[in-house]
Amino acid sequence: MGGPGDPPEGTPDGAPNGADDEYRSVVFDESFVRAARLQEFSARERIADHAPAVRRRPPLRRGLSRQALVLLLLIAVAFGTALYMGVRHPYPTPQARQPVDPLRMTVVPLAPHGKVPGATDLERLYAASPAAQFRVGAEGIALPAARRTANFSDAQVITALTTAKDYLVRSSLYPEVLTGGQIRPVRVLLDPEQLDQFDRSFRQPAADGRHAPTGWLVRFDADRAELADRRIRVQGRLEAAEADASTLEVVTDHTFVYALRPAGAGERAAASLFTVRRELHFRFDRDDLRLRQAELVGSSLRAGPLSCAEDATGRLRPLLAGQAPEPGGPAGTDPYAPRGTTALCGTLADGAQPKV
Repeated sequence: MGGPGDPPEGTPDGAPNGADDEYRSVVFDESFVRAARLQEFSARERIADHAPAVRRRPPLRRGLSRQALVLLLLIAVAFGTALYMGVRHPYPTPQARQPVDPLRMTVVPLAPHGKVPGATDLERLYAASPAAQFRVGAEGIALPAARRTANFSDAQVITALTTAKDYLVRSSLYPEVLTGGQIRPVRVLLDPEQLDQFDRSFRQPAADGRHAPTGWLVRFDADRAELADRRIRVQGRLEAAEADASTLEVVTDHTFVYALRPAGAGERAAASLFTVRRELHFRFDRDDLRLRQAELVGSSLRAGPLSCAEDATGRLRPLLAGQAPEPGGPAGTDPYAPRGTTALCGTLADGAQPKV
């Protein structure tokens, strides 16, 4: 048993019991040190003897700090702004696009009174005709001065006029379209919603006012005629106007004069003039203007010399130099046929033929 002054866990190792009483008051073993409560005075506390030995920590504040409140406020403002922008965003909702109207077309053959005049001298042939002062090719399709409208800029009006001119050039002046049977140069300019009607017109031609290839473009029967001169004479006009706040309209009216000769006859064969009057009605919405494509909604073609007895729906079969029309009128019209259209044919005025 230890003495009264022994540590709680006995005498330290190596120290004889009861020895060194002189130092017992200042020597502590490890267990005593661990059991003791230590506290350190600050400098100010050491100067002031009566100051408390330990500084107490301030009590923890209950609730959220100022930084947390600011963060929550910012999150709430951002969420409210996103919700507001989702309901009422500053960008206008695009209007639903109006469906594209199908093309309505009219093809009228013009039959001469007698034989078709012709000549081997093309310049003389043109000079003796009403096309003597016509310009050659695309130069005859002159663009008018473009003026902005209430809802369309100058650039948009110019785009509409230029696209309409491109359509006229490709569908009336391209040799590969006129006699080569190509349709792609014209097709790529059409609004996609009209492509089904366009393709059906060439796949299944019909004289129903909607599916005649000659309503879309000028195309000759390559087995009958070929171009004697690629310098086609043209004269006409284009006009642009605003139909409504979302639509521009372009109306074209041009006369094309072609010099033709029998297919495979050679350059020495006599040529004759063939005249086509085309009136086209285009529409352009803002998507069409952006993509440089057109909606062709109206087409009127009057062409001659042709024979009224021959079908001009799929291809034009011109009467060439020295030929006369076959007797008889156009194909009969059945008033009981659903969606039937009246077969039309006109007479080519003598003044429209060259005086040779």
